[in-house]
Amino acid sequence: MQPHDTRKYLFDIAEACDLIAQFVAGKTYSDYHNDPLLRSGVERQFEIIGEALNQALRYDPALAEKIGSTPRIIAFRNQLIHRYAVVSDEVVWGVIETNLPVLAREVKMLLEHAGN
Repeated sequence: MQPHDTRKYLFDIAEACDLIAQFVAGKTYSDYHNDPLLRSGVERQFEIIGEALNQALRYDPALAEKIGSTPRIIAFRNQLIHRYAVVSDEVVWGVIETNLPVLAREVKMLLEHAGN
């Protein structure tokens, strides 16, 4: 796979981060908890983030050093897909508030540098 394909995965991650931010803009935890459509959309984008990162790492293992919490991101994706029945809304909301902005910044910086 060519380096530009790794950028495609990074772009997918950045786009999913942006979509989650759009989905929850102006929302509270209560809004999230009580809206199954919102939860589904957010969880789907987190699944995309985890899968895109997993695929990107196959072709560029060095990304693991450039994106913090890589194993946790992939494990979160696996939790959402394989253990969906026990996914905690509180945990997902916490990831949105705490981890998502960091990931979005890291990936955007990688995309900026990849363009050079």
